[in-house]
Amino acid sequence: MVLSTAVLDTVEQICHTVADLHGELTRNELVIWTAGNVSARVPGEDLMVIKPSGVSYDELGADKMVVTDLYGELVHGNLAPSSDTAAHAYVYRHMPEVGGVVHTHSTYATAWAARGEPIPCVLTMIADEFGGEIPVGPFAMIGDDSIGQGIVETLRGSRSPAVLMRNHGPFTVGKDARSAVKAAVMVEDVARTVHIARQLGTPTPLKQEDIDRLHDRYRNVYGQQEAR
Repeated sequence: MVLSTAVLDTVEQICHTVADLHGELTRNELVIWTAGNVSARVPGEDLMVIKPSGVSYDELGADKMVVTDLYGELVHGNLAPSSDTAAHAYVYRHMPEVGGVVHTHSTYATAWAARGEPIPCVLTMIADEFGGEIPVGPFAMIGDDSIGQGIVETLRGSRSPAVLMRNHGPFTVGKDARSAVKAAVMVEDVARTVHIARQLGTPTPLKQEDIDRLHDRYRNVYGQQEAR
């Protein structure tokens, strides 16, 4: 596929953004070695930008990012795409509202995934960002779009931008890649807090009406609305 000059200009900007966002994964201690990935949809095109497979985070500049179509086929770049590319591509094909996808193996969220247990909505931060419990998706093998199918299947019935894929780890989605990274940082934070709370006793679940009010406030009132 030959990309037009306009599309290449957009892709270049997105490559810089995605490269920078991978720095947030290491800064927030959500990944080790070469694990994890961030991707972003190319607006108006059936394309996405994603991290290459097995490349050190120290080497992840914009020039290392790759572009694939929404079936995971390499379109632009010199390196092999992430091993999770098919999963990301499936999400973009089936959730048109999603502009960014993130996968990490962050310690506490992945521990909940290993247990196959949703993170209960016992904190206002969980109600705010996730709109209820953080759900568990099915176990799926890496390499094809099975993981993507599980993500879509689980998140379609949830307000949560995060899913804990069983025996694997968290995947998060957002309107753009930055929003998906934010959700990845927050899911690890609440996973840790709820784990600690359980060591002290049984956390008290929030009432559904309070969850709904908190989530609505967070989405529609909190922060500088023009920047959200």
